Amino acid sequence: QVQVAESGGGLVEPGGSLTLSCAASGSIHSISFMGWHRQTPGKQRELVASLSTGRSANYADSVKGRFTISRDNAKNTVYLQMNTLKPEDTAVYYCNAHVKPGGGSAYGSYWGQGTQVTVSS
Repeated sequence: QVQVAESGGGLVEPGGSLTLSCAASGSIHSISFMGWHRQTPGKQRELVASLSTGRSANYADSVKGRFTISRDNAKNTVYLQMNTLKPEDTAVYYCNAHVKPGGGSAYGSYWGQGTQVTVSS
């Protein structure tokens, strides 16, 4: 069984910073992808930033230059450093990981429950 859990959301003023963490746990053979998505009411979930094994980070245009994604492979953890936050960054942020479980033969997509980020004065 594989679990994905986010942490680090909260309330921050415009221009502020926040770091989100996402850890995959359980019986894991390997992880090929870890990424952050976000969703606001009435809108589709959008990819914010992602890291695939052996590839450069990928960012949505709206966050380029402000957000940085990084990964600690030893801890099966991905981070999202968010700087110069804007009110339009307010959303529920979800972590997604593509994981091959221990003893498994294929990668599956696993999602966390989400963490709320609110940017407001």
